[in-house]
Amino acid sequence: MTGRARARSRGRARGQETAAPGASQAREPTPSAAAAPSQEGEQVGRGRQKGTPGPFSAQALTQISAGFQQVKLGERGGRRFDFHDAGVNTRQAMEHVKESKSGTTGSAIQLSANFFRILSRPQWVLYQYHVDFKPPMESRRLRSALLFQHEEALGSARSFDGALLFLPLRLDSKETVLHSETRNGEKVQITVTLTNELPPTSPVCIQFYNILFRRILRILNMQQIGRNYYNPNDPLNIPQHRLTIWPGYTTTILRYESSIMLCIDVSHKVLRSETVLDFMANLRQQCGNQRFADICAKELVGLIVLTKYNNKTYRIDGIAWDHTPNNTFKRGDTDISFKNYYKTQYGLEITDGNQVLLISEVKRRDPTGAAKGPAMLIPELCYLTGLTDKMRGDFNIMKDLSTHTRLTPEQREGRLNRFVTNAQKTADAQVELEKWGLSFDKQLLSLAGRVLPGERIFQGSRSYEYNPWAADWSREMRGVPVISSPTLNNWFVFHTRRNGNEARSLMQTLDKVSGPLGIRLQRAIMIEYEDQQGSLLRALQHNVGHQTQMVVVVLPSNRKDKYDSVKKYLCVDCPTPSQCVLSRTLSRSQALMTVATKIVLQMACKMGGELWSVEIPLKQLMIVGIDCYHDTDSGKRSIGALVASLNQTMSRWFSKCVLQHKGQEIMDGLKMALSAALKDYLKFNNCLPSRIIVYRDGVGDGQLHSVVNYEIAQIMDSIKSLGHDYTPKLSVVVVKKRISTRLFAHINGKVTNPPPGTVVDSEVTRPEWYDFYIVSQAVRQGSVSPTHYNVVYDTSGLKPDHMQRLTYKLCHMYYNWQGIIRVPAPCQYAHKLAFLVGQSLHKEPSVQLDDLLFYL
Repeated sequence: MTGRARARSRGRARGQETAAPGASQAREPTPSAAAAPSQEGEQVGRGRQKGTPGPFSAQALTQISAGFQQVKLGERGGRRFDFHDAGVNTRQAMEHVKESKSGTTGSAIQLSANFFRILSRPQWVLYQYHVDFKPPMESRRLRSALLFQHEEALGSARSFDGALLFLPLRLDSKETVLHSETRNGEKVQITVTLTNELPPTSPVCIQFYNILFRRILRILNMQQIGRNYYNPNDPLNIPQHRLTIWPGYTTTILRYESSIMLCIDVSHKVLRSETVLDFMANLRQQCGNQRFADICAKELVGLIVLTKYNNKTYRIDGIAWDHTPNNTFKRGDTDISFKNYYKTQYGLEITDGNQVLLISEVKRRDPTGAAKGPAMLIPELCYLTGLTDKMRGDFNIMKDLSTHTRLTPEQREGRLNRFVTNAQKTADAQVELEKWGLSFDKQLLSLAGRVLPGERIFQGSRSYEYNPWAADWSREMRGVPVISSPTLNNWFVFHTRRNGNEARSLMQTLDKVSGPLGIRLQRAIMIEYEDQQGSLLRALQHNVGHQTQMVVVVLPSNRKDKYDSVKKYLCVDCPTPSQCVLSRTLSRSQALMTVATKIVLQMACKMGGELWSVEIPLKQLMIVGIDCYHDTDSGKRSIGALVASLNQTMSRWFSKCVLQHKGQEIMDGLKMALSAALKDYLKFNNCLPSRIIVYRDGVGDGQLHSVVNYEIAQIMDSIKSLGHDYTPKLSVVVVKKRISTRLFAHINGKVTNPPPGTVVDSEVTRPEWYDFYIVSQAVRQGSVSPTHYNVVYDTSGLKPDHMQRLTYKLCHMYYNWQGIIRVPAPCQYAHKLAFLVGQSLHKEPSVQLDDLLFYL
């Protein structure tokens, strides 16, 4: 082995603590994709490059690559896409909100939010330098070691990733020349050149704050799993269910309306005490050897596992049935068995030498652009994370979990305050922050919000108000006729012999509850089917025809294949509205009236009935909801669902679903769906809408750019396709539920959830966006989550007040719940449609169902 090869091999071995064995090993990373530098002053791995490093692109120079204070590439994963979103400035194009995007309606309420301001020295600037070595050094560890010999010149606060150096101070001259010496006495000249001065609001500085804070979390002995950090030293054990909970935090530092702030929320990681090997052994006992391979692959592929030896999570993508821990892989220039690797690297003894290995595709690429991987994992060392569907359906497990994870506003606020206090009291953390001249506010952010007035519900010829704190009118609507409902004359109820009593009880109760609601039902035809594979489908095929208005199926169990076969036949092959109900739901006689009421309301609106409405002052308005779902069963195809209102009261809806192949832009198909919705609106109203408001749900972090640059143009093309003279006012609102922001109300000296209707449009919003938060729903346990609305395009000129109030009104219009929901009704309808198609149908529903809410 040559000296250079030895150096590379030694560098790799030292850097493998967190790499999965079996993944193809890359050569020394390029500076922008480098892994963690060694401890300061450590000189390991010597070698020279064949040439000097190539020129750095502008993108490379404005991106902080891994290396800040031993931060590894993977550790930048948390919320990194938020930085991409931060570059999208949509507010500047909207004249009517340039001066102010705040509303005025509603009563004032005092709130706090889970934000801490970042305080820094006056005129804080981050200085970016480019570092050259002569002769060139190949090992990044060696580059770091040689540079860090000059602490007197550079200071103790520095971050270096192998090419870019960041300091909180400006060196005396623009170009500083330093001289170092390797262990072998080789002289090296280091040239440090100033390339940029970055103000605190620069995207690079914001990213730097985040990386520095992750350093603080590690000083506090937190372990990174996925995006977030958790405390393995303070586990919450639930031994009766073989579960462990690691408490942790989600953190993001971004620029908000008035200052740069840390948004921090409590997070929990649920770990199972059993390993994958235990799980496989139990599975083999249950199903036997013959079907084991197929069932095992079905159960395991897609699950996330934790390897405790390096606290990393992996997704299981396959099982290597022909591999065991005795197989070897390349490590440097030698072959080593998996068994020996874990023994030498982690001191772990693998007890079962015959276990098969798990495959995890490594997403990252090596510097040449070639995909790494796959990584091979040992089942004995992999712990299952999260909950199975069976666990989620177990009331006792979920109840015991919720006692630890469902924090009240007071508990959540207390835990956040304690965390920041602890960070400020930890000497090492303070030293790290003081090096850079940074500190955090000691108190959660206080801010003012507004509570919008409650809405009046219109139902039939009557109207009523509801308890605003409960956000629910199930009691008030009893005995009040709905707006409209078709008479149900021709319908079937399918049941097994064993469930005959439950089916008959349901029929009697439906008859009782339907009259006062103004829903007219004729007697159903009862059909008994055998509880055998395929018999239900045959019964449907023999009895359901084009004249059938509704099919009710009493299912003996929640087996997915039975439900899927019913929905596939009745949504695709023989389009008929249908309602499935589990027999065990009907067996609880004390709740049967409530259950029957919900079922009869669902049946009514699945046939085109209208239940209730709220006052919508805007005329000729069409509201559109768009959501997406990824169908893993059909090769990760994307499913886009579009739901559009057809009438003034937002009680009739047009629905369309499009299935896209993997990699296709979802909006291509939705463009056709929107054109179809506009034509349906024209047929329904004899005119086109003069105003269209699109609520776009399902937009993940980092996808805002795509919505703004691509989807809005597609929406406008759909509108133009109806004629060049048709130019309605258009608004596009991105809806996000998966956010870390939490709001706490301070009422009568107590910390509580804000009441439904609470709006926040200042302080924690972003200056470059026209955005606001609304807490629309009420929760009985835990802390409520607001929904974030970002108006990314708006030619309507609606005042912020009107946009906020309309959005809140639409949260009242979801017919599957007699109360206010978390998002506008069209978003929830679109979600339900996309979910049904992705989970059960895997095909586009029949066009005959387009005007019905058949998917509720």
